[in-house]
Amino acid sequence: MGKIRKIGVLTSGGDAPGMNAAIRGVTRTAIFNGLEVVGIGHGYQGLIEGIFRPLVASSVSDIIQRGGTILKTARCEEFRTPEGRLKAFNNLRNQQIDGVVVIGGDGSFTGARIFNEEYDLPFVGIPGTIDNDIYGTDYTIGYDTALNTVVEAVDKIRDTASAHNRMFFVEVMGAEAGFIALYSGIATGAEAIIIPEVKGEARNLKKMLENGNTRAKSSNIIIVAEGDEDGGAIGIAKKVKDEFKDYDIRVSVLGHLQRGGSPSAIDRVNASRLGHAAVEALIDDQKSVMVGLANGEIVLVPFRKAVKLHKDVDHTLVDLARVLSV
Repeated sequence: MGKIRKIGVLTSGGDAPGMNAAIRGVTRTAIFNGLEVVGIGHGYQGLIEGIFRPLVASSVSDIIQRGGTILKTARCEEFRTPEGRLKAFNNLRNQQIDGVVVIGGDGSFTGARIFNEEYDLPFVGIPGTIDNDIYGTDYTIGYDTALNTVVEAVDKIRDTASAHNRMFFVEVMGAEAGFIALYSGIATGAEAIIIPEVKGEARNLKKMLENGNTRAKSSNIIIVAEGDEDGGAIGIAKKVKDEFKDYDIRVSVLGHLQRGGSPSAIDRVNASRLGHAAVEALIDDQKSVMVGLANGEIVLVPFRKAVKLHKDVDHTLVDLARVLSV
């Protein structure tokens, strides 16, 4: 691969607050280094359909505080096929793009890894997902904002739960990862936290109810990750109601409100750092790597590791949550 003169940037998969800050970081860093920048609309679909637009410094003014992504995002089945990736490569070549920054999650990185195995055009990834579940980085863009959104919502639910002596099951995002549930549960003083990484927590909840541990409390908040094996908050709440008919039980599914909103200061700063690092990585001839943050420092993680290896929750925090919920 020759010298990098022109780069593309796209957002792929689920949106996350802070993606715009990362786009801004990529664009401004590239321009600072004398590179041209092209925004690719609608993720990998835009690579295949040729949805390109030049980005200049003013293109990314007044976006750092906005949620979502100005480039739009989409999931693209066609990019999973060799024919789709060939279309994408030809479009990149026609645009004279020398490297691409992909902001997304592990599915986005899988596509980028396969593309880099087939074509000599470097891709560098920035971890953008509210789930915080990508191996090799302590932090993913959007996680901090989503966490604060959940905490604010649960605090409000706690108010009404206390007013009525109710038990609320609150379902948060995290189909395969309990980071949001675990951290928000500790932050809101939840009486129980049910996450996919810890099996049998629904049974532990039943024991807690049988022992009457919740009786003395005016409100009870149970945080449930949506990927729980017992059917999420709705399924668990139904089982509890069937066995403990005297409890006044309600369910709140927070859903996609966790993905929206103005990004927190931490998300804005870290997204800007990662955007800058991604461009620096391309300039340094890196490819098929993700830029991440480990112990506050920028790290480069091969896509194959970021995708293949599992990032587990901190089980000392699981133990802490149990201690504090007594």
